[in-house]
Amino acid sequence: MALNFASNNSLSAITSLPASISGGGMTLISEQTASSSATIDFTSGIDSTYDSYVFKFYDIHPATDDQPFKFQADTGTNTSYNQTMTTTRFKAGQNEAGSYTVLSYESGSDQAQGSGFQTLTQNIGNANDESCAGQIQLFQPSSSVFVKHFMARFQSTQHSEQSYDDFTAGYFNTTTPLTRFQFKFNSGNIDSGVIKLYGIS
Repeated sequence: MALNFASNNSLSAITSLPASISGGGMTLISEQTASSSATIDFTSGIDSTYDSYVFKFYDIHPATDDQPFKFQADTGTNTSYNQTMTTTRFKAGQNEAGSYTVLSYESGSDQAQGSGFQTLTQNIGNANDESCAGQIQLFQPSSSVFVKHFMARFQSTQHSEQSYDDFTAGYFNTTTPLTRFQFKFNSGNIDSGVIKLYGIS
């Protein structure tokens, strides 16, 4: 049987999608720029409008050397940022000399029904050219039925001149809607960087 494929030229004739097909997209909700900030808090914009939300992080630079970047969440108007979560973490890394490589599970920075701030990166350096970048995706944070799943991936410049790719995932073990998130380094300020919050349709 011969198959008849349309040429690429015919694609230019498509001007819109049928009503039954959704194009999807990302909507910027808010943006914050760090400037010697102890924390960056997002306290609005996360509700039932979208099923999924994404935080994107651009050149997050610590004021203090050798610090991991972390996050937590809370509900309603609460500001304790101590929600219970169960998480997993693994990393891949290499140093600039090419003499060291690693691929391993991070058992020291996962949580099993913990309520601490969740580690997202290796210990980042505070030299002028060192920082981290990445994203966190949240799924159904406003659900009143299910736990709240998330996945994160960060690339960072470790304090000893190493490149690390960190994978973190897990769930907040609550059926109460999550409404606010806080980001910080383990110690010291966020010297600079930008965090953007998007809704996913």
